[in-house]
Amino acid sequence: MASMKKQRLIALSSRLAEKANKFIISELKKQELSDIAPSHGDIFNILFDGNAYEMGEIAKKIHRTKPTVTVLIEKLEKSGYVQRIKSDTDARFTRVSLTQKGFELQPIFEMISEKLNALAYFGLRDEEAMLLEILLEKAIVNFEKQE
Repeated sequence: MASMKKQRLIALSSRLAEKANKFIISELKKQELSDIAPSHGDIFNILFDGNAYEMGEIAKKIHRTKPTVTVLIEKLEKSGYVQRIKSDTDARFTRVSLTQKGFELQPIFEMISEKLNALAYFGLRDEEAMLLEILLEKAIVNFEKQE
């Protein structure tokens, strides 16, 4: 590995994630959505396609454990954003889909996402933005190879 004076990738990416989460929380608060956390965003983004998914599928898609997803879904269900659908053929399988109340959040989420990206990419040229993404993805893949 090449020697580097500053090995701050993890610290910087953690700070970036932290700043992004604070921004999202602040934007959700402005919309009076205090019952939604940034960690719910990935679930909404999957369910906005109108399909129903099993917990395991959602967990895989958002790179979280099934127990974590179950807790997140329970909170969303309590707030009336998602519903569980029991499988007709196998009672062990439950699928999750958005309710009307959940679908109503889509324009708000899109607006927050646009603001978040505008802020994160501000001042970056297209090639800088692309390179940053490529390099971060490479670092992530390095860890995934270890799993």
